[in-house]
This record gives sequence, structure tokens and C-alpha cells, in this order.
Amino acid sequence: MKIVGITSCPSGVAHTYMAAEAVETACKKAGVDVKIETQGSGGTENTLTADDIKDADFVVLSTDTDLSGLDRFKGKKAVKLSTTQMIANSDALVKKLQSMVG
Repeated sequence: MKIVGITSCPSGVAHTYMAAEAVETACKKAGVDVKIETQGSGGTENTLTADDIKDADFVVLSTDTDLSGLDRFKGKKAVKLSTTQMIANSDALVKKLQSMVG
């Protein structure tokens, strides 16, 4: 299974990166391939490629701010959470997504 996503928060600093790290850590613990793009105050980092997105089973998106490039995920199963929810519930999120893979 592979998860890709974008995190961003209003200030574009701490929560953007904390949410990305939380999802990445939960995925690694569960043996899930993951790549999270951050759209922070310093710009976009760890940009998702077309192949990253094509190979993904799920997309995880933060809802705290407007994200750019959402058209890239057309037709993909997406989960939208606040960065706070991602930080607090990333293990449960990954388990839930794993249970949905047929």
C-alpha cells in the first residue's frame, strides 16, 4: 500500500511539518510506503511526482488552508483532516486505510 499527501497550516511552519512527520512515522511503523508534500511558509517541499500519485492507494490532505495542486489527485481516494487530527490520529488513520485496501 502507498499513501501520498499534502500538509499545510495557516502559518506554514510547525504544524505543517509535524503533521507530515506524524503520518510518515505511522506509515513506517505499519510498513506502508509514504510520501508527504509540505506546503509551508518556505514554499513547497518534497513535491509529489505524477508517478508518486499514480502509484498511491490513498491521498491524505490537510484542511487548515487552501492547498495548491489538488487537481493532480482527480480520481484518487482522498481523506481530508486538519493538521491537528493528523498529528493526534495518524496511527489510527493508517490502520483504517490499510483495512480499506482490498
